[in-house]
Amino acid sequence: MYFPTNYVWSMSVVATLNNGGFIDEVDRACRPVLEAAKNGDDAGTEELYDAWVAVADRLVATAEDDERRGRTQGAADKYYRSSLYVSQAERLQSPQWEGRAQAYQKSIDLLLKHVQLGGVPVTPVEIPYEGSSLPGYLYQAESVDGSPTPLMIQFNGLDSTKEMMYYSGFPAMLAQRGISTLMVDTPGSGEALRLRGLTARYDTEVWAGAIIDYAEALEGIDAEQIGLVGWSLGGYYAPRAAAFERRIKLVVAWGANHNWAEVQHKRLEREGENPVPHYWDHVYWVWGAKDQQDFFERTGNMHLNGVVEKIQVPFLITHGVNDRQISVDYARQSYDQAVNSPQRELRLFDEPEGGTEHISIDNMPYVAGYIADWIAETFAKLRTGELSAPEAEIATS
Repeated sequence: MYFPTNYVWSMSVVATLNNGGFIDEVDRACRPVLEAAKNGDDAGTEELYDAWVAVADRLVATAEDDERRGRTQGAADKYYRSSLYVSQAERLQSPQWEGRAQAYQKSIDLLLKHVQLGGVPVTPVEIPYEGSSLPGYLYQAESVDGSPTPLMIQFNGLDSTKEMMYYSGFPAMLAQRGISTLMVDTPGSGEALRLRGLTARYDTEVWAGAIIDYAEALEGIDAEQIGLVGWSLGGYYAPRAAAFERRIKLVVAWGANHNWAEVQHKRLEREGENPVPHYWDHVYWVWGAKDQQDFFERTGNMHLNGVVEKIQVPFLITHGVNDRQISVDYARQSYDQAVNSPQRELRLFDEPEGGTEHISIDNMPYVAGYIADWIAETFAKLRTGELSAPEAEIATS
């Protein structure tokens, strides 16, 4: 809790530090808004953006100097951190802030400079979807034996982006285990929402199907070994997709989200912490809702009761026991109802181990490593026949 009275701002600080931010730079970004943070989540977010971007812009200036000197790796590292700082500050802004699209595009441009100069095996991709396309990044792992690699598709939560998936280091962890990653801004998140106006929907198997159609045709990818991981609200999106899209061979809920519709009613009563400032404006934006009634009508089916029972593939659920946004009880509900998974696991993170907060953001690399190992081991079991998966078909709801 860098900001002792402000959970939401503090969560961005922790995420930034866990994703490669430097403690001195993050402190320099936060110190000017210590007083502003006392006025609540919503007030002062533009002031916070200015403070964080000032640090990012100083990094960009030194990165450009590094480039002129031929110091490409040093420049790549600085572009990475500048992108990270801009991204975390953009995430806290109001949907009505007129600079939001420009700020988000800046985070993309800086990250792609890092990728280019750093020789990172990441390629921007466009996935056809309902007359438009979903933007993503493909992190291609090296094949261990020359054969195609398994692929994990990664879904966002309510307010994250494909850039944040990359910052997490998780795709790099999977690549070390011979597994490629397709990070996707699904409808209602990231670039799909900010720059293309694609809003969220509850029947996530629709966009999952479009992504798998695309993934199956990728060169170097094993179309018979495609898994799915989603964090935060992705803890609803991913299990829902796996229940109805039978080409998915394993699924991970990185932070359970068994009944998000119920959580929204609790938030009306101020139960639990919000994930972002300007919360109700944000969720209306994500869902394309005009008001509260419209929002609740659009999200009434956002639960996994009667859904996770349909999952027939290995299913890992991780959750921090001190999650202040989504109660650990929802993790237990998903686990208890997933009775048809051939290998289900509920992994709770508690003290003194760490990873106890929302999506284990307080110890994210540790938990990401656990998930990456589970995925690698489970793909190996599927490959050797130790675990069987259902035939590749799309189930009906």
